[in-house]
Amino acid sequence: MDQELLVRQIMQEVMKNMQGSAAACECESKVTVEDYPLGEKKPELIKSASGKSLNDLTLQGVIDGKLDAKDFRITKETLELQAQVAESAGRGFFATNLRRAGELIPVPDARLLEIYNALRPYRSTKAELYAIGDELINEYGATVSGNFVKEAADIYEKRNRLKK
Repeated sequence: MDQELLVRQIMQEVMKNMQGSAAACECESKVTVEDYPLGEKKPELIKSASGKSLNDLTLQGVIDGKLDAKDFRITKETLELQAQVAESAGRGFFATNLRRAGELIPVPDARLLEIYNALRPYRSTKAELYAIGDELINEYGATVSGNFVKEAADIYEKRNRLKK
């Protein structure tokens, strides 16, 4: 079986089990599709990871050296607002993906790439994938993503796609 097809099938099974299971962050605001695009209709709700408001993020600020890359990083709260818009538009799977992305914000980029590679068929043992799942849950609070990795390990085991 083609590896790409296998990964696609596994993702479909996992996403089917994840739908509706993602817990929203504690955002005070609730938004709907009527509030979209948030940057135009509700810019006061959007803050960068460094706490800057959307209006503070300007090209002139970059030129003047007052802003850098960390000032432009998205927050879990902003992704939750986008998830609320997606849900109100009937796009539940997309909302789940946005929330899962929000969970992964604290995970360093280099570690995310390592996890991505570990999730490829035949790259990890079941124990290694479960350890990654526990790491995501216990170190980063990424419960949905950690359980996703563990579920992928279980599916890989059933389909003989684990490293021997």
